[in-house]
Amino acid sequence: MDVLNNLIFGFGIALSSSNLFYCFVGMLVGTACGVLPGIGPVGVIAMMLPLTFNIDAVGAIIMLAGVYYGSQFGSSTGAIMLNVPGEPSSVITCIDGYQMAKQGKGGPALAIAAIGSFVAGTICTLFIALFGPPLAELAMQFGAPEYFSLMLMGLVAAAVLVQGDMLKSISMIFMGLLFSMVGTDLESGWKRFTFDMTSLYDGIEFIVVAVGIFAISEIVKSIGTVGKGGHVISKLAYLWLTREDLRRSVGPILRGTGLGAFLGVLPGTGPSIAAFSSYMLEKKISKHPEEFGHGAIEGVAGPESSNNADAQCKFIPMLTLGLPASATMALMLGALMIQGITPGPQVMVLRPDLFWGLIASMWIGNLMLLVLNLPLIGFWVRLLSVPYRFLAPSIMSLVVIGIYSMKNEPMDLYLAVLFGILGVLWQTLDCNVVPLILGFVLGPMIEENLRRALYLSHGDFTVFFTRPISLAFLVTTVLILVVMNLPKTKRHREDITD
Repeated sequence: MDVLNNLIFGFGIALSSSNLFYCFVGMLVGTACGVLPGIGPVGVIAMMLPLTFNIDAVGAIIMLAGVYYGSQFGSSTGAIMLNVPGEPSSVITCIDGYQMAKQGKGGPALAIAAIGSFVAGTICTLFIALFGPPLAELAMQFGAPEYFSLMLMGLVAAAVLVQGDMLKSISMIFMGLLFSMVGTDLESGWKRFTFDMTSLYDGIEFIVVAVGIFAISEIVKSIGTVGKGGHVISKLAYLWLTREDLRRSVGPILRGTGLGAFLGVLPGTGPSIAAFSSYMLEKKISKHPEEFGHGAIEGVAGPESSNNADAQCKFIPMLTLGLPASATMALMLGALMIQGITPGPQVMVLRPDLFWGLIASMWIGNLMLLVLNLPLIGFWVRLLSVPYRFLAPSIMSLVVIGIYSMKNEPMDLYLAVLFGILGVLWQTLDCNVVPLILGFVLGPMIEENLRRALYLSHGDFTVFFTRPISLAFLVTTVLILVVMNLPKTKRHREDITD
């Protein structure tokens, strides 16, 4: 009954005219950035962060959340009609979606992608409402040692679970922690890594780092690569689904939703992993696996449901524990901090309007996506024909204006360009930037809780091992490292033996 009352309260918040407008804007922008290849939700959210300064916290988070799940929804259009996914998570959709479009079934492919996304979003919104409060109540028992151990576990999990070399990921975490230390130490007043530049006394702005690494670097990298996919299939024969299409899609949608919801709460994973796992599962259990790759509707329904479920369930650890499970959630966490809100379980108690309003807006946003995007499919298809070289200058102009408008500080622009160059360099060296963002966002909170715990224990480090919850997180951290390194250790021993 409490959940029902809270949801009614949340819908009252989300259905206000201003929040409906912010939800619509976020959903529309997110769909556009999902449709257009090379413009991901991370970069768009980073560019929109300066706009949230003059928006109340609830409206800002609702708008940014709309961008995130809207991009997952919209990326299927480019994958199906152009064979160019707007998001990495829709790469799997290209396999069968584009084949369906070439066979004149682009309409059913787009329709089942939209329906699967809506079903997954609806189920996962209810999932967040049911399981979010119990997690928050558990987290209310946390003190400084527990928070430090939890964040340490999150950083280690992100380092070992993200794609790429684990040593590089750990190095990126340390780099993010170092960048977060730039500025004036609030306790001692010492200037750290400022090089006597007054513009760095307040530290490096999170928006500058995010926009530089994600937006600027992606624009520079994408100018020469975007637009080399297939041909746009501009004519849609029909948009309706047959009974056979629906019968074959129900199972994949439900299985994809469950799989995406499970993977969504894990740090370091992403919608891409959820979509790939769903596709492999459907192909494994299908009675006609030979149809996959040649236009099987299950190959669209399952992955599209799974990646949307993963995207929405990423909000669970972010909202209840203050622990971002992806780069996008790290940006959302930064948006909360910009609004003066301390992430964690206190958000549900101190700002129930934000928590329950956001949950209700997710259902409203998914309904908007379903109702509005099916009629707009023709428009999105035409938009795909616009060369990216014409879009990039406009996007870059908005980036520069947004960064400079924060503090009218030229140094922010120089730093954004610097991080943009570093972003391209890191991607060239195959270094995943997600751990760096997590390290930068969690760095101040880790330092604060480490200091507080040691202050309360009079410098006794055993406080992290004598408290059961903190010890459990530390043991889990060690187990994650051991389990993820076992295959490498085994291969190394086999090489020595050979």
